[in-house]
Amino acid sequence: MRVGLLGGSFNPPHAAHRTISLFAIKRLKLDRVWWLLSPGNPLKDHHDLHALAERARAAKEVADDPRIDVSCLEAVIGTRYTVDTITHLRRRVSGVRFVWIMGADNLAQFHRWKDWRRIAAEVPIAVIDRPPQSFRALAAPAAQALARYRLPEKEAARLPDQRAPAWVFLTGMKLSLSSTALRNPDGSWRINKQHP
Repeated sequence: MRVGLLGGSFNPPHAAHRTISLFAIKRLKLDRVWWLLSPGNPLKDHHDLHALAERARAAKEVADDPRIDVSCLEAVIGTRYTVDTITHLRRRVSGVRFVWIMGADNLAQFHRWKDWRRIAAEVPIAVIDRPPQSFRALAAPAAQALARYRLPEKEAARLPDQRAPAWVFLTGMKLSLSSTALRNPDGSWRINKQHP
């Protein structure tokens, strides 16, 4: 079983989350993608963060694909940190090859994540291009530190079988939709199921 892990606040979930997931399933030859809804990203302001149950309900509506599972695991295990989530999953779920999926905007700040080097050592990482973040992301400290472990994009389907650290930068998606852009000034949001 090959499973992609897409973490985030999903505040709100939107069509680009779904599109990224389906793109990863195709390019990485994944069986499933698990959306890991964070109780609250430690690097973000939470003043307009909607309740986890509301975000989970909306995420299930947007996902709308049997290969995409919505999970509130981080709230269950009591963490907000990716490193804890990955450690938990690797200890308790055997026989699954996990791949962490992130946008290029996250790669640009990955060096700020708690124990980012350990995350990279635990699971292969797929980075989805998000112009105009590409150059900044590839020049960022984490991308530079992990440069020798980068697979050529044409070998992306091999990523789930690679021993970490290993990562690939996937191009071909032009997504401008973001959760930040969908939030209204009062913190409310609307569900966007439209293809971006």
